[in-house]
Amino acid sequence: DGYTTCQKIKANPETADIPVIFVTAQDSSFDEAHAFTMGGADFISKPVSPAVVRARVRAQLTIKAQADLLRRLAFVDGLTGIANRRQFDESLQAAWSDTKRRHEPLGLIRIDVDHFKLYNDTYGHERGDACLQAVADALKSTMKRGLDLVARFGGEEFAVLLPNTNLEGVLSIAEDCRRSVEALQIPHRSSSTAKTITISLGAAVLVPSQQTAAEELLKTADKQLYAAKQNGRNRVAASAE
Repeated sequence: DGYTTCQKIKANPETADIPVIFVTAQDSSFDEAHAFTMGGADFISKPVSPAVVRARVRAQLTIKAQADLLRRLAFVDGLTGIANRRQFDESLQAAWSDTKRRHEPLGLIRIDVDHFKLYNDTYGHERGDACLQAVADALKSTMKRGLDLVARFGGEEFAVLLPNTNLEGVLSIAEDCRRSVEALQIPHRSSSTAKTITISLGAAVLVPSQQTAAEELLKTADKQLYAAKQNGRNRVAASAE
């Protein structure tokens, strides 16, 4: 029946946000309350007026559009326009579960803008913000698939999530990212690495299993990022398990 159908729609994450309007001959307060309990957005008793139905549908579509916009804004970094840390954390957990079920590798690249504090101290925070925006655009431009995610991890740190990508593929994308940022040729006279903005990258690949957790992938990528910095910056360090 309609109640069970609505309940199943709301139980599926892919359809849970679709508003459901009950149009029914039942008109008791119990039936109406039950419809809302099952996840209904509105309740219209028969006989119906087409004009009223259209108006209520429009109202629900407006509410849905507003909710979608707020949800998107909650997952977008305000400065760079790419995914924020919240979006990254949720996407990592989802990708981990999906690749574990499929027995596929999951790649992650951690990225740090080299000597960024010195850049801010030298050129000012306004130039610093513009620099981060340019870096974010450069990183995003290197992505070839819709399922790959570039996110601002925090401050001058970024992360790239690469589902179903082996070490060779992750290394190739990481090097593309490094070259893309280097090609921006943003002057950085205070850098001891180069005279322009550069990035250091730590890449890791894991095939998720019951014995591992997504945090291990993050830790491995962080360790490789540290190695890239220790070995001179403006380079990629990687590990696969």
